[in-house]
This record gives sequence, C-alpha cells and structure tokens, in this order.
Amino acid sequence: IIQLQSTNTERPKIKMRFSAIASSVLLLAFSADAFTPSSLISQRVKTSLNVATEPTATASGEWSPESWKTKKASQMPVYADQEELDGAVAKLGRCSPLVFAGEVRSLHEQLARACHGQGFLLMGGDCAEAFNEFDVDHVRDTFRVILQMALVLTFGSALPVIKVGRMAGQFAKPRSEPDEVRGDVSLPSYRGDIINKEEFTPEARRNNPNNMVEAYNQSAQTLNILRAFATGGYADISRLQAWNLDFVEQTEEGSRYREFATKVDESLRFMKAIGVDTSSDTFSKTDFFTAHECLLLPYEQALTRQDSTTGKWYDCSAHMLWVGERTRELDGAHLEFTRGIGNPLGVKVSDKCTPEELIRICDTMNPNNTPGKITIIVRMGAEKLRKNLPGLIRAVQREGKSVVWISDPVHGNTRKTDNGFKTRDFDNIRAELRAFFDVHEEMGSHPGGVHLEMTGEDVTECTGGVSAVTEDTLGERYNTYCDPRLNGSQALEIAFLIAERMRKRSGLPQM
Repeated sequence: IIQLQSTNTERPKIKMRFSAIASSVLLLAFSADAFTPSSLISQRVKTSLNVATEPTATASGEWSPESWKTKKASQMPVYADQEELDGAVAKLGRCSPLVFAGEVRSLHEQLARACHGQGFLLMGGDCAEAFNEFDVDHVRDTFRVILQMALVLTFGSALPVIKVGRMAGQFAKPRSEPDEVRGDVSLPSYRGDIINKEEFTPEARRNNPNNMVEAYNQSAQTLNILRAFATGGYADISRLQAWNLDFVEQTEEGSRYREFATKVDESLRFMKAIGVDTSSDTFSKTDFFTAHECLLLPYEQALTRQDSTTGKWYDCSAHMLWVGERTRELDGAHLEFTRGIGNPLGVKVSDKCTPEELIRICDTMNPNNTPGKITIIVRMGAEKLRKNLPGLIRAVQREGKSVVWISDPVHGNTRKTDNGFKTRDFDNIRAELRAFFDVHEEMGSHPGGVHLEMTGEDVTECTGGVSAVTEDTLGERYNTYCDPRLNGSQALEIAFLIAERMRKRSGLPQM
C-alpha cells in the first residue's frame, strides 16, 4: 500500500510490484482452500475449530428424524394416499446416501473459517430443477460458471471461496396459494417436480409421492456428474481463465472487467514462469458442495442417516440445507427437523425478521453456537436492507452469535413487466449487493458470501447487465419453470463487481 502511494515517477516500478503481489495473492489463495480438496491441503497451518467432533445439540426436548411430525408443517403438500406416501419414504430409506458425512464435515470446517472472516461463500444454481430439463450439458454449464465466478472472487478477495451449487435436490418450491384457479377450474398449485407436474391437468397436479424417488435418482446422477467434473481436470485454473477472457470480449475496450481479467492472466503467466506447476491437482481439482431448501420433510427424513463414526445424524440429501422465509416459524416443523441434524444450515430472512426473532432462530438451530453451523441469507431489497440489516447484525454481535452473513440480492427484486413476464433488474440486484457491503463495512462485520438464482445457459429472464437483456427481449429465451434466473454472463458480471469491492475491503490495490 505504501508503494502504491508513491509519486508518478515511480509508476512503472509500482506496476511491476503489483503484478508480483497479485501473483503471490493468487498463488496463496489457490494453493490454500479455494480450488483444492481438503484432503490435499497438508502444508497450511490452520486453527482447529473442532466443528466435526462437537456433538449435535438440540435446543430442547428429544429429537428424531420423525419428530417434526409433532409440529405444524407449513408449505407441505397433502397426499391423498397415505400408504403410497409411506411406501415412497420406505423406498428412499433403503437407498444409498447422496452425500457422505465426511463431505459435510469438510464443508462445515470451511464455513467455520468464513464465519471468522477467512472465507467467502458462493452459492448458485437454478430456481427449481426439473425432470425434463435434466441434461449433462446443463449441469456442466452451471458448474462452469460457478467455477469461473469463484476464480474471479478468489483473486479479488484473496480469500478461499467455498463453492455450493443449488443443485441435485432443488426441486421443491413454496407457493403463496395452495391452489391455482384458471377460469372455473381449481387445481393444486405446482410445487416443483418432486411433488407434482406443471401441466394444468388433474393427473399432473396430483401430489405424487413417487416423484420423490425420481428426484432422488436424478440427484444421484447430478452428483456423479459434479464429482467427475470437480476432480477430472475440468476445473483446471487455466481453462477457467480462458473462459473468463471469452466473457470480457463482450465488454467495451478498456473496461474494468478487461483490466481485472488481464491481471489474473498476468499472475498465471508469472506462476508458470517461476516454475509453479498449474496442471497439478492443486490447480485442477476442487471441492464442490450441494445445497437445497429444506422444504419437503418426508424426503429429508427418508434420507437422514446416523453417522457410524460420530453418532451424529446427517441429512444425506445434500451437504447443506436452508430454511426459507415462509417456513422458519420458531414452533414449526422445519426448524424442528433441522435442529437435530449435523449439516451446516442456512436461514433466509427478510425485513419481516426482527432482531429478537433472529436470535431465537439461532438458539434453536445452533444452541452450541458452533462456528459455521448457521448461515444467514439476507433477502430484502436495497432500501429495506439499509434500514433493517444493521439491527440484525447488532443483535448478533451483542449476543456473540457465530454466523456467516451472505446476500441473496435476487429474491427481493422480483417484479412483473407490462407484457406479463416475471423478471429481475440487474441494476437493482447490484444496488442490493452494494448496500449489503456498505452495511457490513459500517458495522465492522464480515460480508461472507452471495446466494444467486442463476444458470450457465444464455437465457433471457433478468434484464440488464453486459448481456443487455431488455423487457422487449425477455421472451426470446425465457425458459424458467419458476422464478427468473441470471444468465451466465450476468452471474459472472456480478462476480467481477463483488471482486472489485472485496479488493478494496482486503486492502489490495484497486484496478
């Protein structure tokens, strides 16, 4: 920093020093936790947080995977045939876990460090997965964009980036109304393919418990694809940077995106020049985790297993689960279920959440106050966030709660256009992210991540950004089954914007 405040006559030297600094930052970040599996990290000294060995605590009363049934369960479908439901749950109970306890503990350790300002959580993926959209290319494209974003964020923040996909289980969606009415016909609302189908017919809209088995099978395939891509060389750092350079070609000559990408490229060239093998596992393999909303409790219960080594219960449908704004009642079934599992948990909060309520949620979901256990996902809109988030942070700080704060800048900015499309404006998403970082800077807390509904495909569902989608062009590739998603270019642009802000926060020189 002192060097960067030198006089104009020293600028050539400054640029050279910056390139070396940038290269060192990238080398340290990527040879640490950002793009290497935990099993490969052997030389970095770490403070043990003991999150893997602490017993799962429950706030009050006995807990079992079925104890949620004693509580009120919001947003749950009504199944007409109890015997059919019991049969589907029993079948899932005999299936193999989708994820394993060791993987979950690895994510928990990384989140614990993010809780202490030593990491950044990137969550992204579809609003809702669909059976007939399943395709290897679709999974690959979203995975690729998340990795591209992680590369940019790692360089910008000089922090390990924890990569979590809204994938391999994000099938269910909450609904404002239990029924949908078209003319004189009323049918159950479409709640996601894991429950029923989108077609407006009595057969399609029947809540079918066997859809849970189909969702399990698709999730297993998705996880196989993700594991292959994460460890088979597809995550190679040079490949990711080449894709990022393809993105910046869309931007104006001399844009900050081009300058940022050039610095990353210079750093990679520097590392290769001094003999760093960027084709090694450290730079070609990565950890990648999955998460979804904990909504359909029979499915979650059926995939909950007791770990033979620790005795803990884990929901093996995903590495991480979150409870939504509509299901986080303190006396509800969803908090009852999540309080007993060892997975890292998220909870979505809007401006409706009071500081007192948030503290009680933390006490229920994480009574031991274990670092990395709870992630608070903030979704408010820029103006409401500036007004309400400081009070929530103040309460958490006052009570000494260990949480990861992340921004969901997408959900609070949904609107309907005059021509009937649900959309989100890029400028509003950027404004909420700016507000999120501003508030944390004022409060002295760590802005620990971002949560995005996005896809790697070139859809036209959100307006604005480099891809220049307008209201008039929304209909060209409006493919979502639920809410509008950022396309690959828009998501990557968000990563560049966050990286610039994180550079400032980390004390690194600005572009």
